Amino acid sequence: MTTPDMAPGALWGGRAPTAPLPTGVLTPRPSGALPGASGSLPSALPQPQPPAALTGSRLPTGGATTRGGQFTPEAARQDIPILQRPVNGRPVIWLDNGATTQKPRQVIETLASYYATANSNIHRGAHTLAREATDLYEGGRAAAADFLGAPSPDTVVLTRGTTEAVNLVAQTWGRANLGPGDEILVSALEHHSNIVPWQMIAKERRARVVPVPLLSDGSVDQEAYASLLSHRTRLVAISHASNVLGTVPPVREMTALAHRYGARVLVDGAQAVAHFPVDVQRLDADFYAFSAHKLYGPTGVGALYGKPEVLAAMPPWQGGGNMIDTVDFDHVTFAPVPHCFEAGTGHIAGVVGLKPAIDWLTSFDRDAVAAYESALLHYAEQALATVPGLEVLGTTPDKIAVMTFTLAGHAPMDIARWLDQAGIAIRAGHHCAQPSLRHYGLESAARASLALYNTAEEVDELVAALHQLQAQGGGHGG
Repeated sequence: MTTPDMAPGALWGGRAPTAPLPTGVLTPRPSGALPGASGSLPSALPQPQPPAALTGSRLPTGGATTRGGQFTPEAARQDIPILQRPVNGRPVIWLDNGATTQKPRQVIETLASYYATANSNIHRGAHTLAREATDLYEGGRAAAADFLGAPSPDTVVLTRGTTEAVNLVAQTWGRANLGPGDEILVSALEHHSNIVPWQMIAKERRARVVPVPLLSDGSVDQEAYASLLSHRTRLVAISHASNVLGTVPPVREMTALAHRYGARVLVDGAQAVAHFPVDVQRLDADFYAFSAHKLYGPTGVGALYGKPEVLAAMPPWQGGGNMIDTVDFDHVTFAPVPHCFEAGTGHIAGVVGLKPAIDWLTSFDRDAVAAYESALLHYAEQALATVPGLEVLGTTPDKIAVMTFTLAGHAPMDIARWLDQAGIAIRAGHHCAQPSLRHYGLESAARASLALYNTAEEVDELVAALHQLQAQGGGHGG
């Protein structure tokens, strides 16, 4: 089903416009000249630290340091070709990072090189290209395992993304372990992909999905969470970072509490992994999932970490090639974990492209990236507060750089279309997280989501355009 959550625009990157703005629509405001704002973010690394709730995070050991660990947004921008593309006469400013991140040239070149020099199906092939493709594919798995702090590549299942990872756990672990009266606790922060699979398996197994409410600031109600846990709780599904509110729950503490009741915990890391380091062993998560395309990598590929003993006890989900050992008409034996969960030919090139995406991100000092994004978020929130009638949802201090907002007198889709005329890409709709929006009595909202390559100048352009939209008036409600 097509949803209204599909309205990115494009934007100009804090530089001088290359063509006039549409007549009567927008006029650029000088960078740092926003009313009430405290000035542009300095180019030097900022002092703010990552949110306190990021316990369980770590710097990847042995990560690449091609820039000596140095980070500046300008250094990151130099590697992103699409940021040079003009859209509506301006270089694109990409504030739709929550939907997907843009790709560094290292990823793009790796994909092209793979198809040009090493394309083959993997495993069991005796020829040179098959061996090379297999090595590259398994290298992607190993990179994902190291990135997550997993104990072994064998604890990482390669999937089409976070959505397939959650469905895999629901249809394998869930079918084998859920029964009548069992409960699955799901926070109201969740993306639909971490709600609907649990509803489907709960209906089949006569279990029950129990929502965990939010507080007014967009944080998970920890008192309610503790009171909802019981010996009926079989699994807790929680986002490491919300795609709508940016909230970063205290996942490590929530996991420890769930384990006291014998419950498993699945963490949706799709929005988290690009923003701060993750160590699944310190988090003690039973499952952790992410998507490559939100980590500066290709679309259509992701990873599911599972504790070794949990994966070993799970039956396969899909049947086919690549996941078997022997097949006869009266007997089948399966390949070992994790291959028994990877039926058919996967997105080989996507997995190959995952490694350079991880290498690119970890070539920067991850703590410096998190601090920069935190400071940029603070600057953006101050600047947006100068726009009359604009309200940002979610005020918890423990959040990633996501700003979902409403603007009095203007429907979210109209806001996105207006910004698109100035080349500014945001998202408008329900963001596949309707319970989060309904917590605020909304069905849709606009969202600007930041990444390490965004700048204060781009924030200035966003805020200036919103000022001009509000000054023009004539919205359609919303």
